[in-house]
Amino acid sequence: MSAREQHYVAGRLSLRPPQAESLARLAQALDAAPGMRSHERELDVVLATLRAEFATLEDFERDFPSLCFALATGVGKTRLMGAFVAYLHLAYGIDNFFVLAPNLTIYNKLIADFTPNTPKYVFKGIAEFAQQSPEIITGDNYEERGSSLGLLSPVTINIFNISKINSEVRGGKEPRIKRMREVLGDSYFNYLAGLDDLVMLMDESHRYRASAGVRSINELKPLFGLELTATPFVESSRGPVPFRNVVMDYPLARAMDDGFVKEPAAVTQRNFDARAHTPDEIEKIKLEDGVRLHEATKVELLTYARENDVPVVKPFVLVIARDTTHAGQLLALLESAAFFEGRYAGKVIQVDSSKSGKDEEEMIARLLAVESVDEPTEIVIHVNMLKEGWDVTNLYTIVPLRAANARTLIEQSIGRGLRLPYGKRTGVAAVDRLNIVAHDKFQEIIDEANRGDSPIRLKQLILDAPDRDERKTSVQVPASVDERLGLVEPAIQPAAMNGDRRVVPTQPLFTTEPERRAARMVMDVIGTYEVRSAEVPTRGALMQADVQREIAAQVAERLKPMQSSLLPEPAIDLSDVVARTTRLLIDQTIDIPRIAVVPKGEVGTGFHPFVLDVASLHLQPSEREIVIQNLHTHAQETMAAEQGFHEERLEDYIVHALVDYDDIDYEAHADLLYELAGQMVRHLSSYLSESEARSVLNGSRKLIAREIHAQMQQHFWTRATSYEVQVSRGFTGLRPSTYTVAENQPVLHFREAPKEVGRIKQLLFGGFTRCLYPLQRFDSDTERRFAVILERDALKWFKPAKRQFQIYYKQGIEQPEYVPDFAAEMGDAIFMVETKARDDITLDEVKAKAEAGSRWCRHASEYAVQVGSKPWRYLLIPHDEVVESKRWGDYLRYQVNS
Repeated sequence: MSAREQHYVAGRLSLRPPQAESLARLAQALDAAPGMRSHERELDVVLATLRAEFATLEDFERDFPSLCFALATGVGKTRLMGAFVAYLHLAYGIDNFFVLAPNLTIYNKLIADFTPNTPKYVFKGIAEFAQQSPEIITGDNYEERGSSLGLLSPVTINIFNISKINSEVRGGKEPRIKRMREVLGDSYFNYLAGLDDLVMLMDESHRYRASAGVRSINELKPLFGLELTATPFVESSRGPVPFRNVVMDYPLARAMDDGFVKEPAAVTQRNFDARAHTPDEIEKIKLEDGVRLHEATKVELLTYARENDVPVVKPFVLVIARDTTHAGQLLALLESAAFFEGRYAGKVIQVDSSKSGKDEEEMIARLLAVESVDEPTEIVIHVNMLKEGWDVTNLYTIVPLRAANARTLIEQSIGRGLRLPYGKRTGVAAVDRLNIVAHDKFQEIIDEANRGDSPIRLKQLILDAPDRDERKTSVQVPASVDERLGLVEPAIQPAAMNGDRRVVPTQPLFTTEPERRAARMVMDVIGTYEVRSAEVPTRGALMQADVQREIAAQVAERLKPMQSSLLPEPAIDLSDVVARTTRLLIDQTIDIPRIAVVPKGEVGTGFHPFVLDVASLHLQPSEREIVIQNLHTHAQETMAAEQGFHEERLEDYIVHALVDYDDIDYEAHADLLYELAGQMVRHLSSYLSESEARSVLNGSRKLIAREIHAQMQQHFWTRATSYEVQVSRGFTGLRPSTYTVAENQPVLHFREAPKEVGRIKQLLFGGFTRCLYPLQRFDSDTERRFAVILERDALKWFKPAKRQFQIYYKQGIEQPEYVPDFAAEMGDAIFMVETKARDDITLDEVKAKAEAGSRWCRHASEYAVQVGSKPWRYLLIPHDEVVESKRWGDYLRYQVNS
């Protein structure tokens, strides 16, 4: 029963693989130990059962079953909590939840994320909560709203701040929640303790595991507890003490490998000797180098955004101060004329407990808005206020100035800046990297990162399920027509599911070797007709009598050298083989024309003159070489002056770097190049001396040229007398699909949801009757469920391989190929279909693909009118609409027109 709800929740919430795996492990625990769902149980028996399921589980460490899910910062623990709640309610009817937050910041964040119509609402996509969202009871409103429980929603989520409870129990007092109030006739605490289905969720549980507040909360006697943390250990005088109830461990190293977080890197100067500087000098050097790195990162982010047509990310620097007095001194320095001539005045905020009243409100407002490109803050100074719960994606440079050991520096620093601004790695090192400026601690940090128990390398210590380390294999799946003709061995198919039509292996059309040889030649000859669209505009035209005779004659000619064997072969009716092969090919394919839009007449290209956008560029000179070492991969980069000739004109540094780009012709664009280079030189000269400007141009000429080139692309023009649509092929053969999948993994039936949705890309599915390939791989469970619908409603369908349609779309300055999710033929039309998470449909890349796909369908339909075949339509379907209860007609409203 629970598997269906598990896959439903994972699909509707678009869980990342580690989140989906965590949900699967919760389902596994509840299936293996039903006693978790009942207060009438023997704790030792439940523990023994679950220890057999999870190698890392040793003890619950509480008076009730409690399981810890350790996920690296930035992977999405709050969304996972939402998935837990939805799953437990839908699968087991559990209606009451108690969520513990470690501090006020996370407490407020959790309340926001569990509240409908907020940006990060955790239940977005769960239809059952769309009409009646869970009732949220908090530590601030439970006395007022406790009396109306169950009236507004069957599901109640209580969110409390453990730090506030800790403060209330000092001196042995009872927390306010336990004091007698006239709520349901008793204290609210006793009401909760009396519920028979209360589940406790503990966010960042390492912060309060042994606190007095938690000992008090334990008296709630929940069914079971679910702990979430990025650091599954507590500090003690003997060092870190690991949790003993971990059932899911997804450490930082795995998150880095999978590309869910930034790569942390330690930064220093080449040959830096701390002994040669005073502490104040070291501090100023680190701040200056941090800002230089920040300015370079700012340019990289701006250039990436322009090249890829994505929103601009404004980076900022986090400076960690020793105390509030030190923080105030740093604020004065960073905004003074002595620091880069006062260029950061008004762009620095101090965040610590020294503020109160109106100043505190202004500080918090600026801090919360630090991700906005319109907010001026570029440097944040803090002492100890910014811990868990401060979820920003644009922190790129950290300058720790507080004395701390290397392990603490790594853990505290990377925990603040791991989240990626675009949700995934970009492949651009500077955009994917978090810099920790640690000149005086550089080697200590490198050594700590190389330790076996470092959080960067914990992947080496993880005990996973035995099948997690599977070997991969590459599988090529030809179209079904080859199998039906008998030209290839049939693919192994899964057993039929209950109530499903059994997939009986089809008897090959040809069983003798001479027939198969002839059929193979027929397929080869038909392939040559693809480019003869004037004579054979569709595959149906291959059945014309004159075409059939011509194919038979060419096949006979090709077979002659093979028939010179001394051994006689059985005679075959070649005309019959040609006819039957052609009919089967027509039945087992969909006509896909090859379409190109080409210019006619004289074509010209160039760049319009424009004014450079230099508002965000404030590169700083440096005489020192900066070394950046990745703590995960150990790769090392440097920021230093590039080797080159001394240029008399400052503009020449830029122009000589620009002409290296293939799309820039010096003869044609010289005037524009010098105009743009002049604009940049004037900008640099507005805040630098001539020698400083030369230093920046000499050291960052390629970076500057790349930024200018990216802006030039927005002003590129091409002109032609006219354009025309050319159909070079009326139809194209189905290309073999190549997949990388888990080795020795059995083929699953397409109606069977995988146990771990996050691994669906490693699996092959079969059992189809209308698919044009015997096996398919799906990128998501949404795609698998859509295949179930196509098997019911389509005449034939398939998932296209790369280069099948050869459609390209514009993404920044690139033109990547667009491979649609499905092609499906219905009675009146052929459909190109894309299924996409609802939240992603408005993304620029998705819209660009839809525009390219719908434009291709329009041209294909125009061709279809000429040759008398079916028109093409493009559908862009939200993932939460893919349910088997819908008819095909329900999806036609998602048609996109070019």
